[in-house]
Amino acid sequence: MKLLRFGPPGQEKPGLLDAQGVIRDLSAHVRDIDGDAIGPDALDRLRAIDPATLPAVPGTPRIGACVGRIGKFVCIGLNYADHAAESNMPIPAEPIVFNKWTSAVVGPNDDVKIPRGSEKTDWEVELGVVIGTAASYVQEADALKHVAGYCVINDVSERNYQLERGGSWDKGKGCDTFGPTGPWLVTADEVPDPHALDMWLEVDGRIYQNGNTRTMIFNVPQLVAYLSRFMTLQPGDVISTGTPPGVGMGTKPQPVYLRPGQTMRLGIAGLGEQCQKTVAA
Repeated sequence: MKLLRFGPPGQEKPGLLDAQGVIRDLSAHVRDIDGDAIGPDALDRLRAIDPATLPAVPGTPRIGACVGRIGKFVCIGLNYADHAAESNMPIPAEPIVFNKWTSAVVGPNDDVKIPRGSEKTDWEVELGVVIGTAASYVQEADALKHVAGYCVINDVSERNYQLERGGSWDKGKGCDTFGPTGPWLVTADEVPDPHALDMWLEVDGRIYQNGNTRTMIFNVPQLVAYLSRFMTLQPGDVISTGTPPGVGMGTKPQPVYLRPGQTMRLGIAGLGEQCQKTVAA
């Protein structure tokens, strides 16, 4: 299934994308696409519904973040060897963990705000992993049992705040609108191998990122198992798993950063596409 949320910010309704690309309203069956709706039993109940019996949503509504009420937005840094190289950083011995604040979460096509005074706002297409059942001290062999599905994330980053201002990476990663998520939560049964997905990102029509999840340093089971040693991953939590090369910071002969008035387009095979305009905060 491809689950989604549609409607104005703060008023999103749950939906399903049918095989013909029509959005169907799930409001009569679930309150939201959130941790309560994406456990194994809840997903089985949704799978039993004939999409043709659901009301079709007219027009072209705004698409919200594909997961509502995200509890934790956990991110992994430098998880592609070639991205670490372009960043002039060593390949990590363990996953680098940081957070995005949930106030960063926006829909896949919402505007991205360039923070006041920012000169180094950057892009990162990433595979998002959505947790469906609580995971605490899980083994790698069992880790995928806790995954409800996958989505596209743009891990927007302000490099000066992240790397040059001291402290943790978090303040350069969690600015408002820095977490476009969606368009769909694609359930795990539709993604037989999350480590074989092409991913790309372009700015104003120029392709900067063109990679594949197969080049991850730490794969999805490793990440879920690792994180579960330090926190209980809960239904509706999101893990953003790192980006391939091609970020603005690594562009040669000199870095390229976002400015107001630009357009980012990005996507992952089978998981959909995003498109954001950049605006001044």
